[in-house]
Amino acid sequence: MTASSTRPGPAPRAPRATGTRTPVPAPAAPITPGAPSYHRISALTPVLTVRCAPPRDGGGRMSAADLATRPEAVRELIAHDARRGLARYGQPLRPDVAAGFGLHRFVWPVSLLFTLPWFLERRVPLLGVDDVSLRRRSDGVELTVRAAEFVCLPEDPAAGSGPARTAPDEPALGAELRSALGTFLAPVLTAFGPEARRGPRVLWAMATDAVVEGLWFAGGLLGERERARAELAALLAPGADGGPGPAPFTPGAGFAPPAAAGENAPRPDRSRASCCLVYTAEPADMCDGCPRLARR
Repeated sequence: MTASSTRPGPAPRAPRATGTRTPVPAPAAPITPGAPSYHRISALTPVLTVRCAPPRDGGGRMSAADLATRPEAVRELIAHDARRGLARYGQPLRPDVAAGFGLHRFVWPVSLLFTLPWFLERRVPLLGVDDVSLRRRSDGVELTVRAAEFVCLPEDPAAGSGPARTAPDEPALGAELRSALGTFLAPVLTAFGPEARRGPRVLWAMATDAVVEGLWFAGGLLGERERARAELAALLAPGADGGPGPAPFTPGAGFAPPAAAGENAPRPDRSRASCCLVYTAEPADMCDGCPRLARR
């Protein structure tokens, strides 16, 4: 017996497979609801930039939770709009008018975090005030959003996955959108109320205007302005939730009906549900669809 015969031989190998090897699936990438929509709108306009990341502080940023819980954060945001108003109109804005401007300029972009994925992807992100931060810029707003859970339709490829909840049909998904957006906005509107000197009904009318105008503007950039108009009208139609209106938003998107045959008088594209009070700073600078004009 030689020394080499005592060395351990190679470990036995498993028989070579003769069939087709089944590939091991790669781990699924985490779903970020709304990300495709946010990227599209950010590429189309400098007015709004949306980043998908945890909300950030510092550098002029504030979270939506700050606005909902800290009165000084609300006053800081309003002071920004008061300075803009003074620069534009050459006179100080009334404090309640500056507060109304500040509320509109918050709801307008933030509502797109909900309405744009619904419009383009048929997904409704379920966001809380802790999930969003914003930073005002000279040319617009930068939003940072942490989106995880969402509601989608049954035919969505993500239906049944961990972060997704399924709505049975389009009307149910619209109801989910109104609920998610209303839940998000409610504490912010409550925080702005004393500064804006408006009650809940008027505050929700102001929010409705900002929601409609935001998605209608985005629809125009996307080349789908008329579809945005039609879907907003259905989303906010009276009785959409089985009651007098799509609570808590004001019933109706306010779009004007088609002109009658032979009608020559111009009419606004839509009638606002609220008055922004800009006429207090510049009487000639009044919205075409202002409800005050309709009452004249």
